[in-house]
Amino acid sequence: MKIEGVVMSTDLAAIGRSAAELEGLGYDGVLSAEVAHDPFLPLVVAAEHTERVDLGTSIAVAFARNPMTLANIGHDLQAYSRGRFRMGLGSQIKPHIEKRFSMPWSHPAPRMRELILAMRAIWHSWSTGEPLAFRGEFYRHTLMTPMFVPEAHGYGDPAVTLAAVGGLMTEVAGEVADGLILHAFTTERYVREVTVPALERGFAKSGRTRESFEVSGPLFIVTGATEEATEASARATKQQIAFYGSTPAYKPVLELHGWADLADELNRLSKRGEWVQMGEILDDDVLHTFAVVAEPEAVAARVKERYGDLVDRVLFSAPVRDDPERWRAAIAEFHS
Repeated sequence: MKIEGVVMSTDLAAIGRSAAELEGLGYDGVLSAEVAHDPFLPLVVAAEHTERVDLGTSIAVAFARNPMTLANIGHDLQAYSRGRFRMGLGSQIKPHIEKRFSMPWSHPAPRMRELILAMRAIWHSWSTGEPLAFRGEFYRHTLMTPMFVPEAHGYGDPAVTLAAVGGLMTEVAGEVADGLILHAFTTERYVREVTVPALERGFAKSGRTRESFEVSGPLFIVTGATEEATEASARATKQQIAFYGSTPAYKPVLELHGWADLADELNRLSKRGEWVQMGEILDDDVLHTFAVVAEPEAVAARVKERYGDLVDRVLFSAPVRDDPERWRAAIAEFHS
C-alpha cells in the first residue's frame, strides 16, 4: 500500500521544503488540494525539490476549467516532474460551479466522462500529429495549429484520477480514468456494496480490469502521539464528518448505515450555521464507522485490515514534528 501526504501552504516558498520532508520520510506521493489556492502551482515547486514521489491534485475542480486548459497544465506538469504527475479531478457541486466559478453545470457524470475523453483526444493529437477532431455533447475541440502544439517530453500522458461518491460518477471513473479517489466521507461497507460494483460496471464498458486501475483513499484517521492529541483529532474528525454529512449529495452513505435521520438533522443544523453542535451530536459509533482510530504504531495495520483489498493508496498526514522518529516508523508500516 502506498502512502501520500498533502503539501498545502499559503506560502509557495514553503512548499518545496514540505515536499522534500515528505519524500525523506518515506512517502510515495504528495498531493495538493484546491481549497483557497490554485492546486497546480504548488506541484511545480514540489517537482523542483523532489526526485521520487508522485505529484498529484486531490482534487482540482474539473468544471471550473475546460479540457484544453487541463490538457496544457497536465502536459507541462508531466514534463517538469519527469513523468510523476497525476491529475486528480473532481466535479464539485452545482452552487460552486455556477455561483463561484460562473461556469456551466449539467449532467455531471456524462460531462465528466466527456471532459476526460476530450483531454485525452487533445494529448493524442499533440503526440501523434493527427488532426484534433473531438465533437461531443458538452465539449468541442476541432482546431489545433502547429504553433499551439507543445513540445514532446517523452513521459507519456499523466494518469487521470477521478473523485467520486455516487454510483454514476464512480462508473465513469472505471470506464475512462486511471484511478478513483474515494471521498473521505465513505465507509468500508459503502465501498464494498456501492463503490466496487459501480467500478466494475465501468470496467465492463471499457474492457479493463481492476489490475490496471488504482484506488486512492483520503480516509479519516484519528491518532496522535499523546492522549490529548488523539482526543483533539477525534473532535476535529467528528466536525469534518458532520460537515460532509450535512450535504444532501452524501446522504446515501449515511442511509446505508441506517442514519438517514442524522443526515437530515445535520442538514438542518448547517442551515442555521451551528457548525460546532453538528460535530457534537455524532457518537463514537459514527466516528469508528467512518474513521480508523488507532495509536500511531497501529494505524497502518488498522487501515490494511479495513481497506487492504480495496485501496492502493492512502492519504495520511501524520503530525511528524510531534515525534519524528515515531511517525517515521508508523509511515514505514504502510510498506511492510
